[in-house]
Amino acid sequence: MKLAFTTLACPKWTLEQAADAAQRYGYEGLELRLLDGELLQPKMDAEARRRVHKVATDTGIPIMCVDTSVRIAQPDPAERAKQTRDGLAFLEIAAEWGAPFIRVFGGPPEGTAEAEAISAAIECLSVLAKRGRELGVSAVLETHDAFCRSTTVMQIMNQVPGPGAGVLWDIMHPSRMGELAPDTLARFGDRLQHVHIKDGRRPADGSANWDLTLLGEGEIPTRDILAALKKGGYTGWLAVEWEKKWHPEIAEPEVALPQHAEVLREYLESLK
Repeated sequence: MKLAFTTLACPKWTLEQAADAAQRYGYEGLELRLLDGELLQPKMDAEARRRVHKVATDTGIPIMCVDTSVRIAQPDPAERAKQTRDGLAFLEIAAEWGAPFIRVFGGPPEGTAEAEAISAAIECLSVLAKRGRELGVSAVLETHDAFCRSTTVMQIMNQVPGPGAGVLWDIMHPSRMGELAPDTLARFGDRLQHVHIKDGRRPADGSANWDLTLLGEGEIPTRDILAALKKGGYTGWLAVEWEKKWHPEIAEPEVALPQHAEVLREYLESLK
């Protein structure tokens, strides 16, 4: 398994600083959510796209995933069409950079019935998967928001054939829903294509959003999850998603990123 981190972790860094840090901390790839601290946009100009490709090539740190804000589970046809257009644009960008994945969310509006959200997601993801197959890029649906549970995600995957579409397992969200790693992994099967690593704990006030922690200091059974992945034959990317952009109060990337890399290497070594 190979280590990457998302640039969500370092909102004050340039792309060049992120690539340099990846080299120094022992990461093998970058997942691009922010470019120089700003969210990626589907209408990125040619100069910016060339710059990203050049930095990745010159440093030997590939862009392994393009993290979009695309929300595929939109029941409104006009909004669903917009999200589909954005997803198609990001697929082209990822192909230009040699990135194997774009990340998409479910993100249905609050109050949307589950069946309606799933139907909309199937329609949108089917279009993205078709173009993804042509480009050699897969749209991976993250376990997140209304689609935290693996059972929900697989209702979509079972209707959208791969390649071109797969699952991104953000290990926090199914865990906080009470899922056990072997069960989650068994449901995903060969549709699992990418993994996000993060740790956290239940907040004292009982709210739904967990408090983020450094790796090994929270309640997510990361070592057990890695063991299940190894047993299942997973050899893909593990991307640290330290959400500094959204949570400025958490540790700086200079602290969190080397800590995550060190602990992940320790966990992986113990599984040999």
